[in-house]
Amino acid sequence: MRLSPRLLPLPFCIAMSLSAQAADDPPVNYALCPVGDAVPVFAEAPDKLLGTAALRATQPTDIEGDAFEGKDGETTIVQGNVALTRGDQFIGTDKLTYDNEKETYVAEGNVRYQDEAMRIVAERAEGNQGVDTHKIDTLQYQLMSRRGNGAADRIEMKGQQGTLYGATYSTCDPSSREWELRAKSIEVDSEKGFAVARGAVLRVGKVPVLYVPWFMFPIDERRRTGLLFPSLSNSSRNGFDYRQPIYVNLAPNYDATLNPRIMTNRGALLGAEFRYLNESGAGTVAGAYMPNDDLRDRERGHFVYNAFQNLTPQWQARANLIHISDPRYFEDFNSSSAGISFYSASSDVGLYGRGRYWSAGLSADHSELADYTLSEFFLPFDRMPRAYFNWEQPFGRWFSAGVESEAVRFQHPGEFVNPNGTRSAVPVRPGGTRVDLKPFVSMSLEGASWFIRPTLAYRYTGYRLDDALAGRIATSNGLAQVATSQSRSLPIASVDAGLFFDRKFNWGGDGYMQTLEPRLYYLNIPYRDQRNLPIFDTQPLTFSWGQLFRDNRYSGADRQTDANQLTTALTTRFIRESDGFEKLSASIGQIRYFEDSRVLVPGELPIKQGKSSWIADANWSPSDRWTIGASYQWDPQARREDLASVRARYLLKDDGVVNFAYRYRRNASFRSDLPEQTGNQSALIEQVDFSFLYPISSTWSVVGRYYYSILDKKALETIAGVQWDSCCIAVRLVSRRYVQNREGDISNGLLLEIELKGLGSAGQDTRRTLRRAIAGYYRDDLYLVPPETATGQTVSDPDPTP
Repeated sequence: MRLSPRLLPLPFCIAMSLSAQAADDPPVNYALCPVGDAVPVFAEAPDKLLGTAALRATQPTDIEGDAFEGKDGETTIVQGNVALTRGDQFIGTDKLTYDNEKETYVAEGNVRYQDEAMRIVAERAEGNQGVDTHKIDTLQYQLMSRRGNGAADRIEMKGQQGTLYGATYSTCDPSSREWELRAKSIEVDSEKGFAVARGAVLRVGKVPVLYVPWFMFPIDERRRTGLLFPSLSNSSRNGFDYRQPIYVNLAPNYDATLNPRIMTNRGALLGAEFRYLNESGAGTVAGAYMPNDDLRDRERGHFVYNAFQNLTPQWQARANLIHISDPRYFEDFNSSSAGISFYSASSDVGLYGRGRYWSAGLSADHSELADYTLSEFFLPFDRMPRAYFNWEQPFGRWFSAGVESEAVRFQHPGEFVNPNGTRSAVPVRPGGTRVDLKPFVSMSLEGASWFIRPTLAYRYTGYRLDDALAGRIATSNGLAQVATSQSRSLPIASVDAGLFFDRKFNWGGDGYMQTLEPRLYYLNIPYRDQRNLPIFDTQPLTFSWGQLFRDNRYSGADRQTDANQLTTALTTRFIRESDGFEKLSASIGQIRYFEDSRVLVPGELPIKQGKSSWIADANWSPSDRWTIGASYQWDPQARREDLASVRARYLLKDDGVVNFAYRYRRNASFRSDLPEQTGNQSALIEQVDFSFLYPISSTWSVVGRYYYSILDKKALETIAGVQWDSCCIAVRLVSRRYVQNREGDISNGLLLEIELKGLGSAGQDTRRTLRRAIAGYYRDDLYLVPPETATGQTVSDPDPTP
């Protein structure tokens, strides 16, 4: 028999209304929950229901049962194993009575309902299809798309509106109700996309902890103006800190969030964020303003604009702008070491293009001082503007040719401060214009186990200097004058060659492939006197593995090294054949300088004929849980180590992790022959970092970090905490002590977060702090960005929650 009654969409509304607040939460771990379902699987339901909620109206309803009975052609009664299916929906009951004339129905006895969103059991259901009214009594439900279950005394619905009476919701197992949300009534309006709860009570265990007489919340993906979860914290620096985000839905493609904030030690601050989205771009405008900071006795604030706009398939406009009120802003409003590790706030805007063989751009950038211990003299030059064009294209089988080009106007953002405190229009550091061209041609000869790549390039760099800058260069070189037009041109020749050897062997019962990869890199560049050239954006690069195979040891175009040198390097790897796992990798390399390198920048130590430091790097995995690595640089001429780094990680069961790292780098500008440079000035950094997430049991774990500077004899950050986790509740208590400013002052904080899984959390976001401090706190992070290289990132949020 086939009828066409409209099946109830209300159960889907229950799922959305009671769990909507958890929709945007990060993935939650429910591994400690029982395997069973709150509402058991219906054996008679089809294995795979077809269709979705959006297609229900277009699909027919099929009714099956053991016995069909009709009365006067008006009433149809179906009894025994009654099953109704319609697309993604299923209803089962013992007895179904349907009045064809009045379009009413009654389902009695063991009522069961299932769709793509949830599964329901109830005692009785009745309704009128003609006027679209429905009622379900004494029901229990379980969500299908996410974890969650609950019950309701009664549901009444008419059209797209419905009311749940005596409703409950929780992600806990029914046998262990660690928390539960109860409401006297929830009025659901599916057409408008929101619901109103009245008399809502949140219980933890059997104790009511929160009562809300009335609140409105969304039930679908449509955004709606309202309050978001607040943030509360307490620290020795800010005092009690309360932030209440207010979301403002302006249109489908743009919205805003207001962030009023109270800090008892500082005062009131108002933050705001505006987001927009169009067919070819998106952007965010954000900022904060504090009329008076009680700790600094001045107004504070910042402004940020980040956006991109795709103009064509090849061209895109981008902007990353930031303005801060004062150089201490990052330090005062950031609770991590990032707040004191950056000396400038950089902005840039530009037009960028990319094709198959080319890339180009026209941009401008500007820097503001973010370190109050420095003057504006130390800020980098602004590039106003910068244009570049790069092209590289293969020609035939063997050859490729290209060009790297750039034109920049440099001007410095710093200004002289007069004795009366006013600023002069004269820049602290005069600027100029630079054009850099580097055409090249390369030949690639290679086979299955070898390669040879000779490359010939020619570099021309021309300058137009400001008069003041030309005068300063002349004075520093002891000359009467220096022309404002300067240039440098020279050829660059290199040959890169390598071999690949491999062999197969067995180790510990597994098959492995070992590779042996010797490599040679010869570089020849004639000397050009560059003392009359300015230094706008150029510094010596930190000596590392990558520098063994570069044609310039400087970061910019103001200096081009002279060279007659040969790099020899060797790499070996042990690769497990079953899955490609790299059991061992080791590399060693060195540069042999056949002549002294005469090109230098002020303060740089000369490079003498002979051998460079040895660079060695190794990584070993004794097992799939262990990773041990080390890097080392040894200077054979001075017989000293320039760098030493040891890192180790052990993955415990239940997502536990232990990390250890030791880092030492010698100050490259240190000279032992100068009496004023003695003692620990030879070390640029020397640090030890130990962190862990250690599971004590399936529910308890401890976390910690000890980040210590041996050079400063001070702990930079210390963290100790305990975590308790269950099926549906997590509690984290973390104590933190860290360096809060450049004077080395220490700040203490105690963080408490109670997370009701599937609903939300109260307290400060401890997970963000622990995720930053403990590499592998989220196990998946280890497979995204290697923690050893995740350094030097810019401050993404100049006003994060401390």
